[in-house]
Amino acid sequence: MARIAGVDIPKNKRGVIALTYIFGIGKSRASEILAKANVSEDKKVQDWNDTEIGAIREAVSYFKIEGELRSETSLNIKRLMDIGCYRGIRHRSGLPLRGQRTKNNSRTRKGKRKTVANKKKATK
Repeated sequence: MARIAGVDIPKNKRGVIALTYIFGIGKSRASEILAKANVSEDKKVQDWNDTEIGAIREAVSYFKIEGELRSETSLNIKRLMDIGCYRGIRHRSGLPLRGQRTKNNSRTRKGKRKTVANKKKATK
């Protein structure tokens, strides 16, 4: 199992797919990295030799990935919440930020339904 950027990537998968296990690398960036390292996209990770792994590590080092990317994202969200803009308020309250309707859907953001009981009528 090859270890790149602190992540164990699976050895039985093709290189393009295996690199997507690293946070911040998708299919297009994985293709770009393999092209820069002169490694075939169809070649499986178990078939990579040490020089190819080194070249891939070198190519990956130019991108912001894993911990650095996660911390930058969280700092951006924290900044939005601190300045109190609309997006920051929506982040703070756990609601969708990009104009989606919230009456019916948005369960991913809001979480499990919280049932509100009806008010009981006062008896005379």
